[in-house]
Amino acid sequence: MRKLIIAAAAVIGTGVLLKLVAPKLPSVDWETRFARMPDDAPPKWMFRNITEIRDNTERIIELLEPRPSDQTAASTVEGPTEVIDAARQELEYPGDETNEG
Repeated sequence: MRKLIIAAAAVIGTGVLLKLVAPKLPSVDWETRFARMPDDAPPKWMFRNITEIRDNTERIIELLEPRPSDQTAASTVEGPTEVIDAARQELEYPGDETNEG
């Protein structure tokens, strides 16, 4: 019972502390705070890596998005399996089980 009371007091204390500190957090300019840190500071490494990951993700998404010219070209070009099947039928490739029957 005593452990439960201590745990409840800790949770309530944490909640009160968060209510006091939370209004001040949005006013903190994190970018300038990280800029003032030395280059070898771990929080600065994390911040730099996160921004690099976001930039790389945006570049990858841009490369993967279909472009209007690619969509029209893709509709006129046969897929690789269609080309292989057509070549097998023209050559009547020996040992090909798809041409039997």
